[in-house]
Amino acid sequence: MNSGLWDRSAERPRSGGLPSTAKTWLKAIELTSRTEAEPARLFADIIDEWAEAAPQRPALISEGESFSYRELAARINQYARWALATGIAPGDTVCLMVPSRPDYLAAWLGISRVGAVVALINTNLVGASLAHCINVAKPLHVILADHFVASYQEAAPLIPAAPTIWTYGEHRSATNIAAALALIDDRPLSAAERRGTTINNRALLIYTSGTTGLPKAASISHRRILNWGGWFAGLTGATPEDRLYDCLPLYHSVGGIVAPCSMLRAGASAVLTEKFSARHFWRDIVRHDCTLFQYIGELCRYLLKAPPSELDRAHRLRLACGNGLRGDIWEAFQARFAIPQMLEFYAATEGNFSLYNVEGRPGSIGRVPSLLAHRFPAAIVRIDQDAGGPMRGTDGLCIPCARGEIGEAIGRIGTADSGGGRFEGYTDAGETEKKILRDVFSHGDAWFRTGDLMRQDEQGFFYFVDRVGDTFRWKGENVATGEVNAAILQCPGVIEAATYGVVVPGADGRAGMAALVTGGDFDLSAFAVELARRLPAYAQPVALRIVPSLDATETFKQKKQQLMGEGFDPGIVRDPLFVRNAATGNYHPLDAATYARITAGEIRL
Repeated sequence: MNSGLWDRSAERPRSGGLPSTAKTWLKAIELTSRTEAEPARLFADIIDEWAEAAPQRPALISEGESFSYRELAARINQYARWALATGIAPGDTVCLMVPSRPDYLAAWLGISRVGAVVALINTNLVGASLAHCINVAKPLHVILADHFVASYQEAAPLIPAAPTIWTYGEHRSATNIAAALALIDDRPLSAAERRGTTINNRALLIYTSGTTGLPKAASISHRRILNWGGWFAGLTGATPEDRLYDCLPLYHSVGGIVAPCSMLRAGASAVLTEKFSARHFWRDIVRHDCTLFQYIGELCRYLLKAPPSELDRAHRLRLACGNGLRGDIWEAFQARFAIPQMLEFYAATEGNFSLYNVEGRPGSIGRVPSLLAHRFPAAIVRIDQDAGGPMRGTDGLCIPCARGEIGEAIGRIGTADSGGGRFEGYTDAGETEKKILRDVFSHGDAWFRTGDLMRQDEQGFFYFVDRVGDTFRWKGENVATGEVNAAILQCPGVIEAATYGVVVPGADGRAGMAALVTGGDFDLSAFAVELARRLPAYAQPVALRIVPSLDATETFKQKKQQLMGEGFDPGIVRDPLFVRNAATGNYHPLDAATYARITAGEIRL
């Protein structure tokens, strides 16, 4: 397999020494080299090491609170002892549904340090989706911020286990987590208190939509957290003098693990905000003297569309790291804001391989360098679009794509020593098996299915094309059409529905759209209210199409390709169309004039 060629000519040093990209990779390897040799050393131990070496250095910074390394280490110990005192056994799960702030990381680092598992709950979830995520985690306890109590109570009838609720906020009660922690010793844990937790233990559950159905809970081990922190600390060249700005959700793997843990691994600082704001972004970057920031592609597009400001170049940024930055805005973004280096990468929460574009090639999601190709083999195989699965030859094996050909990206399952990356799967064994592709290039081998369509150029650089199946990405979130469709069908007056993603000019990803067959009792205003109860804002369809009927195959699978192709252009679609007002959540008729304003970027969905 020649899945990651290393273009040495592009990296040849001008005056001796190793090429700069080779040094970057070697630094990442160095920072992850101790993981397997010291299985009892967890990420919390790295915090302890920095707390001893540089106790007063800022570790996590936010508007409401900040922790030095000494304070973070102490808080982690308090959460660990809270878990012990509460009777939480190794392997038991605690759900965490609180805002993005430094204490969020202290909570999961501490609770997982003594062998328990922390499920990071998306704070946008409501109704059945929220209940599902809690139910699959099977928690004994839920740490719940005051302003999410109403959402939880609405979902509670669908949560049969009735876990113990610990409130997080100003409300004082017998189960207020802050009051409980205030009484707990914050000194270093003894060996007995750590209960033999190692890198092999599950630490977190992080939810991912995958390609179909409700969110799946991906298993994240302590090993994975250490490797993520080490890889990105090395690839970003982080030092204790760095500060990274992180405005992404902490319940996601990038915002909550990759961004802060890469800085904590290097003894640097992470600045956390509860949400992204284009208006305040550069002010915060300058005020906190940040040298790096973590992005998703849509974030960059918003910043590029914002009016010019005197702060655009008043920063000390040396690097921006993230994923989903499309080639059409890459160079314009980098030039306008004078950012010396963009580090685009590709990874999946549950995936077993990653790609890094350390060369800064616009539009590419990276490649596997030759010195690591044997450890983390990646490939692209041909896909039967109608069947949704891989094409196989007469020998029963998969057919690799030629350079430039589009197919599904896969990564070999194994260990670095045996040639492949670990796949830790989900809480559901059946869902885990669905992601494994067997008998790929030899009988008996196994590969992880990314569900992503990609192509590869002659230099080995990968380029993202689209998602396999029905899941689409909008506003930085993966949206599963099956979940959205199920919510729509529960709304009064909806007889049939088909949910799909459509291209919006000037926007990344695809926006949600639904074609509805409705009855006489269908009310558009009531429909919008019902959807807001059942789905987070990013998953609510931005456009509706009222149709007399929906076509299906002989196996009752909906035919969506024509609907997707026609989109929501009134010049093409003759059925009644409606568009969602992002501010109010209400749907309004979509005419040619409104559509023209959307395509011109005057109306943002």
